[in-house]
Amino acid sequence: MSGFAYCLTGDKIARTTPEAALAGSDQLIWVHLHSNDDEAKQWLTDAAKLPDYIVESLTASETRPRCDQIADGAFLNLRGRSSEEMSMSDPLASVRIWAVAGRVYSVTRRPLTALDVVIAAVETGEIRDPGDLIAEFAAAITADLDPEVADLGDALDDCEADLDADRVFQLRREVTQVRVKAIGYRRFLFPQRAAIEKLAALPIAWLQDDDRVHLNAAADRAARMAEELESIRERSALMHEALTDLRAEQIDQRSLIISVVAMIFLPLTFLTGLLGMNVKGIPYAEQPWAFDGVVWVCVVISFAISIYFIRRRWFR
Repeated sequence: MSGFAYCLTGDKIARTTPEAALAGSDQLIWVHLHSNDDEAKQWLTDAAKLPDYIVESLTASETRPRCDQIADGAFLNLRGRSSEEMSMSDPLASVRIWAVAGRVYSVTRRPLTALDVVIAAVETGEIRDPGDLIAEFAAAITADLDPEVADLGDALDDCEADLDADRVFQLRREVTQVRVKAIGYRRFLFPQRAAIEKLAALPIAWLQDDDRVHLNAAADRAARMAEELESIRERSALMHEALTDLRAEQIDQRSLIISVVAMIFLPLTFLTGLLGMNVKGIPYAEQPWAFDGVVWVCVVISFAISIYFIRRRWFR
């Protein structure tokens, strides 16, 4: 288990260890743990003296964004980008937060990129209470996700602009990747928006009006990203259908060419097969010009059939 803590007393910000932070009585104590083992659960139970249901929520292996009020505290689960490689089905890392007046506990199992922004805000003195800290978490996570969602939209725009039958396979792979990412992000952004909105509406004394304003702004940004992801998912489905149609047209065109070529050579094959029979009585078998004559007859037949198909616009 690894972690750190910040203690705020007046205008003084100090970084310390989680154990040392719990021993003080500062204006604000923020303890952050990074762990995925039982050591964090034991520390939260024995050292921090948190109730079992709070410890279970902070250390659960499978989570989704949610918000719950428990007495005068609030539990919040958010999802954000991680610096580690994540699976396509679970592309966002979670941060679990338990806040009461004067104290905030947060736990992550994967590195959270927005955490550095929150730490910077704490060290510059922008955070004065638990409401400020939670609002900063929500704002940093949504701000970090916004460019990623915009990049998905731009990637899909590029695929639509480069729509070409010669690049069907490459475009289908790119569109599929965009669609899978959009579905993965959308899975968490819709409940995340609801969780932030619920937190902003909780009747908690330590949650100030300015905190609620910032939380509502983060919720609105999450809603906009969720709507953008929904649009990307629908556009990806339409793009996939268009690529499938292009591929089908390409196959039809090639099948048509093969059919035309086969129909041109079908009478020629019949003619040459008929004249190639090893029987007596084949006309002009002893004439020196017979081979050239047969070749020219085949050329004329091929030319005539080709003109017929061109006039019937089979090649268009």
